[in-house]
Amino acid sequence: MKIWRENFTLEELNRSSKHTMMEHLGIEYSEIGEDYIKARMPVDHRTKQPAGLLHGGASVALAESLGSVASFLCINPQKYDCVGVEINANHLRSVRQGFVEGTVRPLRLGRRIQVWEIKIRNEQKSLVCVSRLTMAVIEKKT
Repeated sequence: MKIWRENFTLEELNRSSKHTMMEHLGIEYSEIGEDYIKARMPVDHRTKQPAGLLHGGASVALAESLGSVASFLCINPQKYDCVGVEINANHLRSVRQGFVEGTVRPLRLGRRIQVWEIKIRNEQKSLVCVSRLTMAVIEKKT
């Protein structure tokens, strides 16, 4: 079952990332499904820590970017905003090069609270990070 409020394209999602942290980190949306969105991020000088491994903060930035855009695409933006309440991440495997790909799916889409799960995998499809993002749906101030 499709959960998105309207049709949108990968080009529109990627265009919305211009001049943001997503563009700086090289995050690109790559696939849209009925109930998921995927994005990939390079493991390079922008996303590595000094030891040469994917920085945990970069993984969390990918996770929050995916969860935030997914949350926004499930609400009426004329009436509501979505704001992050909490994010956690379990870093399970290191990555030194290539790309990682995140997939966001809803765990709960409530009227006031949304909970999203983001799984990040390396190019071999091994799980690198699992994250959970809680978003509050709030009425816009008039």
